[in-house]
Amino acid sequence: MTASAALEHLWSLAGCDAAALDDIRLRGEDPGLPSVFRVGTLASASIGAQALAAAECHRMRTGTRQRVEIEQRRALAVFRSERYLRIDDGPAPELRDPLMGFYETRDGRWIQLHTNFPHHRHGVVNVLGCADNHADVSAAIRHWDGAALDQALADAGLCAALIRNPDEWSELAHAKALASLPLLEIERIEGSGVAHAPPMPIGQGGRGTSGIGDERPLAGVRVLELSRVIAGPVAGRTLAQHGADVLLVNGPHLPNIAPLVIDNGRGKRSALLDLRRGDERDTLTSLVREADVFLQAYRPGSLAALGFSPQALARAKPGIVYVSISAYGHKGPWAQRRGFDSLVQSASGIAWTEREAAGARAPKHLPCQALDHATGYLAAFGAMAALMRRAAEGGSWHVRVSLAQTGRWLQSFGTLADGWRAPDVTLDDVSDLMQTMDSPFGKVLAAAPAERMSATPPRFDLPPAPLGADAARWAA
Repeated sequence: MTASAALEHLWSLAGCDAAALDDIRLRGEDPGLPSVFRVGTLASASIGAQALAAAECHRMRTGTRQRVEIEQRRALAVFRSERYLRIDDGPAPELRDPLMGFYETRDGRWIQLHTNFPHHRHGVVNVLGCADNHADVSAAIRHWDGAALDQALADAGLCAALIRNPDEWSELAHAKALASLPLLEIERIEGSGVAHAPPMPIGQGGRGTSGIGDERPLAGVRVLELSRVIAGPVAGRTLAQHGADVLLVNGPHLPNIAPLVIDNGRGKRSALLDLRRGDERDTLTSLVREADVFLQAYRPGSLAALGFSPQALARAKPGIVYVSISAYGHKGPWAQRRGFDSLVQSASGIAWTEREAAGARAPKHLPCQALDHATGYLAAFGAMAALMRRAAEGGSWHVRVSLAQTGRWLQSFGTLADGWRAPDVTLDDVSDLMQTMDSPFGKVLAAAPAERMSATPPRFDLPPAPLGADAARWAA
């Protein structure tokens, strides 16, 4: 699989105009990072798809075509953006809880724990019935068979994954359910009380986040983002860099990971709403009525239970583009299972394959959170493709992507036998691909957008803001 072929697949899947493919160039080959998987192909194709979609949004608004170029080296730097983040020339930020990692079980299997949120860590320790430290957790896990512990933690609503090989994963009922789904879904929202929305121009000639009129691809497009960690925030950040007014909405009671708030918060405003309260749900509904895109990355059904299903939002705002990002997809027995990028790698055979190729004893993850980043870019691509459909034919639209479907796509690319021998890439190696920005957190050094666009180069008009720094209302 080449990056160009992968991009063509995405473009066709979204029903976009094939003629636009002449406007983009993808440069570079795998392996760009130490992995047997074609991570560079995934990065170039997913970033390229959203960049080309942005160019097409701009063409629909202005009639002007432009050239787009994706260099794999730049794409991979953005795929590792949280690793390269620095604040005030300080050290690399800590992104992982000490208990997160691989553990060997009684029956010789391996299981991965994900404990980056405090309540997940405490829950794991409670299930194991041990002290809250690495040595005691390791000892407790050696009294469990791997599959039994995997199920027990899932039943408790916690975050873990048994290490499976690809064949073992493919035999699971959930993997078979995912196999029946496309990588990316863009469907018209229909149902009782959902009125047909007339065609709506992209941004309707509106204003960018800088507060001045401009002709960037998404100037005037309003995006409500309800997400945390990487995939959803990357999607919102991507829409912001093309001119959208992105309002991030978090719950005041929900945990976050501070470096990711900074890295993925560029270009956005940030508000807090407690959706457990009726009045604050009403505030969110009021925001929806003036929004173009509702981007959410919670488990399937979570926001619907609070009154924010795709159908409810299409009734409140005909013409809404509703984007759903999940870990394991919306179909199958694992749809409600909590998950993160690394857990999907572990469950689906990616970590097993990396270990086998390198001859390592313990499982190995990809050299970046590739499923998170790619899924975020695919979500942004789907949002822009849906905005183009809305402009052409009207309607309200639902875009669905998941980490597991992205992982399945990556695995379909095939592997590179010695890819794991490629050298790692340090911050010094990509220093020319970084940009600095003053912010309330200090001077932020972070990866610049990867795409080069001849007419509308992406940029961030706003620095990252502390959670809740802004009021829950749209910019003037």
